[in-house]
Amino acid sequence: MDLDFEKMGGLIPAIIQDARTKNVLMLGFMNEEAYKKTLEINKVTFYSRTKNRLWTKGEESGNFLNVVSIEEDCDKDTLLIKVVPQGPVCHTGTATCFNDDNSYGIQFLSYLQDFITRRHEEMPENSYTTSLFKSGVNRMAQKVGEEAVETVIEATNGTDDRLIYEASDLIYHLIVLLTSKGYRIENLADELQTRHKE
Repeated sequence: MDLDFEKMGGLIPAIIQDARTKNVLMLGFMNEEAYKKTLEINKVTFYSRTKNRLWTKGEESGNFLNVVSIEEDCDKDTLLIKVVPQGPVCHTGTATCFNDDNSYGIQFLSYLQDFITRRHEEMPENSYTTSLFKSGVNRMAQKVGEEAVETVIEATNGTDDRLIYEASDLIYHLIVLLTSKGYRIENLADELQTRHKE
């Protein structure tokens, strides 16, 4: 990357985002040396303006920010660094410096999709997901049908807990089926978005 450190007197802002939840965790500043160290050790390192030195996030607490990817903005003067945090990010003990909850929520479906995609690519032995892929599209489609029926039964004559359980099975098996056909759960989100009218 050809970053412009001169625009802000040798520093560039680095936005830190959780690679899994997509939540913004914090903002820090890097000089060129901090940027190079981040690349070298694969843990986010800032330039501390108060301490006048490099500071690897987590060097005292152990709550490191493990780098997944680094992207520059269009002006080459800001970084977006996607990370997997080890523990709370803020010095106050909260998950983010903005006091946000950093749980997966709906983003877990994308994480699960990535996991199932890896299973499809690697096909590890002794994996239920692998066994589904090996069973063929007819069996995978049949499983989606079975889980849909079980979801309907729980919705009409069962318990709320079992409804959530069976609906979760339905979503999982649907993602497996979509993956086998070269699609992702996000393709359904795209389709629903095109249909949505305010």
